[in-house]
Amino acid sequence: MLNNRFKLLVFDWDGTLMDSEAQIVSSLTNVIAELELDERTNPALRNVIGLGLPEAIRQLYPDEEKDIVERFIERYRHHFLSGNQGASVLFAGAIDVIRRLHAQGYLLAVATGKSRRGLDRSLDETKSGEYFHVTRCADETFSKPHPQMLLEIMTDLDVGPDETLMIGDTEYDLQMAAEAGTASLGVTYGVHELERLLAHQPLACLDDISEVGRLLYK
Repeated sequence: MLNNRFKLLVFDWDGTLMDSEAQIVSSLTNVIAELELDERTNPALRNVIGLGLPEAIRQLYPDEEKDIVERFIERYRHHFLSGNQGASVLFAGAIDVIRRLHAQGYLLAVATGKSRRGLDRSLDETKSGEYFHVTRCADETFSKPHPQMLLEIMTDLDVGPDETLMIGDTEYDLQMAAEAGTASLGVTYGVHELERLLAHQPLACLDDISEVGRLLYK
C-alpha cells in the first residue's frame, strides 16, 4: 500500500482520467485529410497522445514547414473543441476515485498535454475542477517528457519529489516523473503498452482507475 507515502498525486488527463483517445484520433485524422497531408496509421496517431500539440505534430510530420504546423494546430483545435466528435467522458469510476482522494486530504493536480482551453472545458464538462489544487498544460510550459510541468506543480504546492506521485498512461508521463525525481504509477488501459511503461520503472502498473484508488486510499 502507498497510502502513507505521498502527499501530492499528479494525474495525467487524456488516457488516464478521461476516455478521449477516439476523439483525439478522429480530430487528428480530420485535420490530416483537410490539409491533404500523407496519412498516418491509427497506432502512429495514438502514440503521440500525451505530447503537447506542436510536439505531436512534429513527431508525425518532422519535415513540414512551420506554417503547416501552425495551420494544423489551428484546425485541430477547431475540430476538437467544436463538439463534432462528441464529448469525451471520464473513465468509469474515475470521478469517485478523485473525490475520495480529495476528501482524504491528498493534494491533487493535473499535468497534461492538452491546451489550457481544452483542459478547462473538460474540467467544466466533468464537474471535476474543484478537486484539483493545481493544473498545468502543455501550452503553458514545456511538453512532456520534459520535467518542467511537474517541477512547477511541486513548486506551486511546496511539495518535494519524495512526497509526489505521478500517475499516467504513457511513457511520456513516466519519463517526466523520472526526470523530475518523483515516483510514478502506470495505467495500462490508456495509450501505451505495458512494456513501454515498465521501461521507466513505475512502482506498479494497474489495469483500472479503481485499482489506483484502492492502492492509495487511507
